[in-house]
Amino acid sequence: MIFSRSLIKMAANKAILNRLEQKGAEADQVIEYLKQQVALLKEKAILQATLREEKKLRVENAKLKKEIEGLKQELIQAEIRNGVKQIPVPSGTSVQANSTSTPSENLTQSVSVPVLTSGTKGEEEEKNKKENTEKKGEKKEKKQKQPAAAASDSKPIDVSLLDLRIGCILTAKKHPDADSLYVEEVDVGEKAPRTVVSGLVKYVPLDQMQNRMVILLCNLKPAKMRGVVSQAMLMCASSPEKVEILEPPSGSVPGDRITFEGFSGEPEKELNPKKKIWEQIQPDLLTNNQCVATYKGVPFEVKGKGICKAPTMSNSGIK
Repeated sequence: MIFSRSLIKMAANKAILNRLEQKGAEADQVIEYLKQQVALLKEKAILQATLREEKKLRVENAKLKKEIEGLKQELIQAEIRNGVKQIPVPSGTSVQANSTSTPSENLTQSVSVPVLTSGTKGEEEEKNKKENTEKKGEKKEKKQKQPAAAASDSKPIDVSLLDLRIGCILTAKKHPDADSLYVEEVDVGEKAPRTVVSGLVKYVPLDQMQNRMVILLCNLKPAKMRGVVSQAMLMCASSPEKVEILEPPSGSVPGDRITFEGFSGEPEKELNPKKKIWEQIQPDLLTNNQCVATYKGVPFEVKGKGICKAPTMSNSGIK
């Protein structure tokens, strides 16, 4: 009877210990979750402070522009008081500056005066009218031929022109004809994967290239690299000594777009190499001191999922 009671007591104690262990494990999970949330809140606070500073600088910049415009108007009024004639320049006409003229006179339109050498006055006037009509026709024809180019040039050059997407490397192998290059097949949310050639052999082991989430620039013009056509560019934090692949936020899927707060334009279908759009934008792509990937201080973001980061590289270029 005593032995039976001992067994029952031991069983009860064991059940209590099991419950305590379970509760302890649950508490550890809650603590870890809270640590992650605290880290995220710190990151958001730092980013918000950076954005506030940027807005402040923009306001100051606008004030300076207004002051400069006011000084220009004062200069014009001073010239008028001193007897300098102000001649408006019609839009679309060429302007020639005379080295001996005043600042306001430099804005005058260069006009060629015809010299009458022969014939009657009526003949010369008829000839001038005919020449002016022909020139107007030529200008009108040129404008009609280039409407698309004019519309394209009006777009601001900023990061919204880049088609940055989340991708998943399905397979990666070494390039058959180049020791420093990998050839990857990458799912970017399209019907078929894209072939991407990357010079990462020196920096990333082949086994770490397999089945990993990455960020790709998808609207560069395809380029042949040692016989293999590359259809996108894998985005990395980069320095002369080190390169790290940028990491998308948890929960990202192939095809998710990278967005930037305050830059809401639509990406180009394909970047025109002649306009050097990528070359103008790339210098402003940097990781900050928290390793967050940014454009002019604004984070790379997947809406509703989070921001993109480099594993360890802070204050580095991105390309």
